[in-house]
Amino acid sequence: MPLMYALDKIRFLSLTDKEVLGEGDTAKLEIQIKLDKEKKILSIRDRGIGMTKEDLIKNLGTIAKSGTSAFVEKMQSGGDLNLIGQFGVGFYSVYLVADYVEVISKHNDDKQYVWESKADGAFAISEDTWNEPLGRGTEIRLHLRDEAKEYLEEDKLKDLVKKYSEFINFPIYLWTTKEVDVEVPADEEESSEEEESTPEAKEDEDTEEDEEKKPKTKTIKETTSEWELLNDVKAVWLRSPKEVTDEEYSKFYHSLAKDFGDEKPMSWSHFTAEGDVEFKALLFVPPKAPHDLYESYYNNNKSNLKLYVRRVFISDEFDDLLPKYLNFLKGIVDSDTLPLNVSREMLQQHSSLKTIKKKLIRKALDMIRKIAEEDPDEYSNKDKTDEEKSEMAEKKGQYAKFWNEFGKSIKLGIIEDATNRNRLAKLLRFESTKSDGKLASLDEYISRMKPGQKDIFYITGSSKEQLEKSPFLERLTKKNYEVIFFTDPVDEYLMQYLMDYEDKKFQNVSKEGLKLGKDSKLKDLKESFKELTDWWKKALESENVDSVKISNRLHDTPCVVVTSKYGWSANMEKIMQAQTLSDSSKQAYMRGKRVLEINPRHPIIKELRDKVAQDNESEGLKQTARLVYQTALMESGFNLPDPKEFASSIYRSVQKSLDLSPDATVEEEDEAEDQPDSEEKSSKDEAEPSYDKDEL
Repeated sequence: MPLMYALDKIRFLSLTDKEVLGEGDTAKLEIQIKLDKEKKILSIRDRGIGMTKEDLIKNLGTIAKSGTSAFVEKMQSGGDLNLIGQFGVGFYSVYLVADYVEVISKHNDDKQYVWESKADGAFAISEDTWNEPLGRGTEIRLHLRDEAKEYLEEDKLKDLVKKYSEFINFPIYLWTTKEVDVEVPADEEESSEEEESTPEAKEDEDTEEDEEKKPKTKTIKETTSEWELLNDVKAVWLRSPKEVTDEEYSKFYHSLAKDFGDEKPMSWSHFTAEGDVEFKALLFVPPKAPHDLYESYYNNNKSNLKLYVRRVFISDEFDDLLPKYLNFLKGIVDSDTLPLNVSREMLQQHSSLKTIKKKLIRKALDMIRKIAEEDPDEYSNKDKTDEEKSEMAEKKGQYAKFWNEFGKSIKLGIIEDATNRNRLAKLLRFESTKSDGKLASLDEYISRMKPGQKDIFYITGSSKEQLEKSPFLERLTKKNYEVIFFTDPVDEYLMQYLMDYEDKKFQNVSKEGLKLGKDSKLKDLKESFKELTDWWKKALESENVDSVKISNRLHDTPCVVVTSKYGWSANMEKIMQAQTLSDSSKQAYMRGKRVLEINPRHPIIKELRDKVAQDNESEGLKQTARLVYQTALMESGFNLPDPKEFASSIYRSVQKSLDLSPDATVEEEDEAEDQPDSEEKSSKDEAEPSYDKDEL
């Protein structure tokens, strides 16, 4: 941005020589924008260092010959507007909207000159003896094309300045016109008419005579012009964090996010990064998640971070600044290291962006962790005194609020960001069999683990209420083990990536591999029920059951169906089947092998063992075995492959319990044709009109 550089340069020179600034208006370091709608001229003026005649030739003339024609030709052939800058100077983008440009400039060491060009490769420079003396600085006049008339509208210019130059250090003014109400003296004729039209005013003549007579006035509309400041929001990220108040941070957030609510951001991080890449950043956690945060999550590249280079807005579409899972954060990154006068494509490939991204992620996660650390309800603050917790009362429940709004983003981060997976896992929250309806962390879970417990137990499902009744928890709760409830569909994907935490493995209690200590009787039980398990597996050949085993997880339930350790759980199967574009033929490869686990202490299982020992060829016994399996399949969360067969089995059991004969049939319906009753027939006759033959 040449205007900003010119102002920066004169300000720098004034540090050692104050006289270079001059006096009066010339000493004001500012930018002014003025419109002339009749002549279609847009003027932009600064009070910067200005250019000598030699500077005009060197900075504008040389490129006018070598680059302008090529630039315009590229644009006319449908070139990408983001290529602005690759021709040397972004100044020549003015020819996209103007067909003639004047640059008037005055340097302290030279006279005032005018540079003129029509973007045809030619230019002219002459001493300026006809324009208003600038004192010092540069004025650019754009003679706009007919199709660029929108840039003669005040509102359009205000929007552009707000978007791209809102935080420039120097004030930017626009010459605006507006109508105001003005009190002016009323005409004598109007005054006399008023007096005649209001005779009631004469009632208090004696009183009025004592009072000083006030002149009669009227209100009229008058057009006035004045300089309006456009960039009045201060760039708070340039200040030291110690100097900025909470109210200033909150006000800046609402301005940045265009959030007109009353809620403060949950947290913010204001920092300066130094080293090979230097930048300042200010990140905010919004008080609420947008309603469409996770819609088209993988197709939406829009970031809520604004990238500035030396306080000049570059873009808010750099998806490389933050990973997708942190796109809910809002904020600003201002770098002095990144180049300004290059295309966006070139900037996206700049090596510094990777360093900036790495530091932003670390600071963002630290900011979120800080929300938990300041919340007195969090496990990490359990050892704090009541007095210390009372001081944190304002932050009470803040992390639970954050989790309810943005918890899914943390889970997506665990899936997508292998580098920061452990740091993200510390931010994970859930309910469990011991959390009493509150959110718990993995650190809190580990602190409650039983001596000798090696695995972190969890179960997935559609709701906490459903999981609390799951037969998979029976033995675990009886032995006082804690089990995590994962009820979000994304949790199934999450646990495919989160394999361990603090050297503790995760174990889905609805899958194979559950270990609850050694059972001295297990070997004897396996031998005692071997005939039943072998027979039952054979009876379930059509059900695609891999094996039948003795269970170590049941207490009150006769049996359950578990899946192999690395296959889909019952909940995952339902999620995949619900996908709109799912391919059922491919799903078969991911379905886990089903294992029927039986409870050797349950009377139904013991009775089945005895019946099989007596007659293992009984069809009735096989039907009972299949019915028990189908019931276990449904209770374990699976969809029944043949609901009709299951229903028929239930009806047969009901029939038997009612002592009905297996040969009992449904009473046949009377096949006689339905005849309309007399009343219906009578009403039809009345409704039908009659016609005379002659009329027809």
